[in-house]
Amino acid sequence: MTHAAPPGLRTDPWLAGSALVLALLGVVMVASASITMADQVHGQPFYFLVRQSIYLALGLCVAAFCMLVPMRAWEQGSPLLLALGMLLLVVVLLPGIGHEVNGATRWLRIGPLNLQASEPARLLLLMYLCGYVARRRGALESGLKGLLFPMAVVTLAGVLLMLQPDFGATAVLFATAIGVLFVGGMRFGYLMLIGVAGFTSLALLVLTSEYRMRRLTAFLDPWADPWNSGFQLTQSLIAIARGEWLGVGLGGSVQKLFYLPEAHTDFVFAVFAEEFGLVGVFLIVALFAVLVVRAYAISAAAAAAERVFAACLAFGIGTWIGLQAFINMAVNMGLLPTKGLTLPLVSYGGSSLLVTGAAIGLLLRIHYELQADGYAGRRKRRSRS
Repeated sequence: MTHAAPPGLRTDPWLAGSALVLALLGVVMVASASITMADQVHGQPFYFLVRQSIYLALGLCVAAFCMLVPMRAWEQGSPLLLALGMLLLVVVLLPGIGHEVNGATRWLRIGPLNLQASEPARLLLLMYLCGYVARRRGALESGLKGLLFPMAVVTLAGVLLMLQPDFGATAVLFATAIGVLFVGGMRFGYLMLIGVAGFTSLALLVLTSEYRMRRLTAFLDPWADPWNSGFQLTQSLIAIARGEWLGVGLGGSVQKLFYLPEAHTDFVFAVFAEEFGLVGVFLIVALFAVLVVRAYAISAAAAAAERVFAACLAFGIGTWIGLQAFINMAVNMGLLPTKGLTLPLVSYGGSSLLVTGAAIGLLLRIHYELQADGYAGRRKRRSRS
């Protein structure tokens, strides 16, 4: 289906603006948080800055590509996207193909790029679920039968993620999938049943794993063992506390100097809080809030236009980005156990930037098509009058 191009603005300025500001803040913070380690390990102070800048440029290209592809094409190709997502989750577990880092086999080496398989796989699975809702909404609303297949797909993906293992990605995938299925027509009773089953399963995973139990214990009282299991969290809390109201200034963080592990990836928020203070924290939270609110607004507009696939996809992307950002910041502040999830658009990492760029591009494409439909409708009404 072709769309008449509406004159004037074709993108959502609040969505695009908040995403771009977050990404640029991420480049600055990756440079600040990694400069000492990059110099020590690689002999190049701006090693991670250069790579993050390249990833951002590639992410913008991916976003532009997703903006050019009609939603109808993504919807029709959703079964193939599911197959590709599952293939990524399987291939990364194959000996000799998956790359292990810190005891987790989550990466695929593609030339100079390490691709974290769970990042694109989650977006591909989300797109499939949205396509399923669009095709089988009646079955989903009628009862349990229409819910069995999509939940089986999500469960299988969760099992493959846990084999890596990637507990955080599994939790975000399940929460996002359940949210999409609920707005797609799943009954509230089934939502509660799946929620209880999911919570019970995650609790059993924690209770039956000594490693996860240590993380939970360290989260509950990090100061009981501040030099071992609680080291990362205590250093994060010290960094955040040092920021006070206005921070110590860009580049002034002390905790990033080999005190705070993963300072430029999972705990970049703590360094940001130390250097920019509570005011900076309010800024970054506000930017994520704008992004998520705009995603939900686009979803509501698509639902009003009876674009089921687009509405579910916008809702799912907003939920995914918002939930992952919340979990990352909560972990940094000691409100949740360590999950190993990056802060979208801000943390260092090519996989995360590329996939989040694709997600933002999809949101902008949905917004564009809604504008185009509205413009075409107005022209039709004027021609009749």
